[in-house]
Amino acid sequence: MATDPKKYSLNHTMLRVKDPKQSLKFYELLGMKQINKIEMPENKFDLYFLAYDSPKAVSSGAHWTDRQGVLELTHNYGTENDDTFKANNGNSDPGKGFGHICISVDAIQAACQRIEDAGYKFQKKLTDGRMRSIAFALDPDGYWVEIIPFNPVEKTEDVKETDPGTYRLNHSMIRVKDPEASLKFYQEIMGLILLRTSENASNGFNLYFLGYPGAAGVSQVSADGVNPVADKEGILELTWNYGTEKDPNFKYHNGNDEPQGFGHICITVDDLDAACRRFDQKGVIWKKRLTDGRMKNVAFVLDPDDYWIEVIQNERIKRTSNW
Repeated sequence: MATDPKKYSLNHTMLRVKDPKQSLKFYELLGMKQINKIEMPENKFDLYFLAYDSPKAVSSGAHWTDRQGVLELTHNYGTENDDTFKANNGNSDPGKGFGHICISVDAIQAACQRIEDAGYKFQKKLTDGRMRSIAFALDPDGYWVEIIPFNPVEKTEDVKETDPGTYRLNHSMIRVKDPEASLKFYQEIMGLILLRTSENASNGFNLYFLGYPGAAGVSQVSADGVNPVADKEGILELTWNYGTEKDPNFKYHNGNDEPQGFGHICITVDDLDAACRRFDQKGVIWKKRLTDGRMKNVAFVLDPDDYWIEVIQNERIKRTSNW
């Protein structure tokens, strides 16, 4: 069977967490639901897969591999009782690389108030700084969770209720050294489409939003004037800070070297064997081939910044694994 990148999905983002009970409580407050759990007691870790699954969700009821906008939380046994354990949130040196995940919401003022009322802290409140249409909440491990609206901010100022069942896990952000190399890799090799570019010359950085739009195509405008991709899931945001590409010694942290935090993004494909053959033909650098180790249904590719990209089978398209 051949492989078609148009059938790929940006399935999930993996974060390591200290205490899964606390993490699940936070993300359930944000409206997410545990849709799968993989227990690996022989290796002393568990994987929790969370997603939006209400009747109003994009992928309600779908198999966990047949979705975009999934969050994987990895818990290594014992960290919850280790006072010295702290996850690296990716936003300070020496561990800077991964930036945040992003949730898009119906009424951002009410959504942020609800998070604050539950006792959670913010890296940036709506009222902080000049950008009054985004906020950053902090999860129990200090990971940044960006909050953006998919309805115009001025139309929700007086709205007091918010419906988490309508929320989306919109995107995950990683910082990249060389945007040309990263954009070429993610578009030509991984098959993503550039959905939107935000240039911020006065502040010295650009943002690139990529995804697999599938049959929906690429929207450049939105009817209500908000971010045209705010209502989508499974987007990858690449942040480029000007000048990093010129520094031969510059390197971002991939989250898997110490100090650890972010682990990987994951792409699901139509035919795993065929997709891996295609990646081979494209000359990718492998962290783990399908044939390596005991897990023959998982591969890992390295991007230009050494971030890990997991590649697995979309089980709706082709049933291969019982997970």
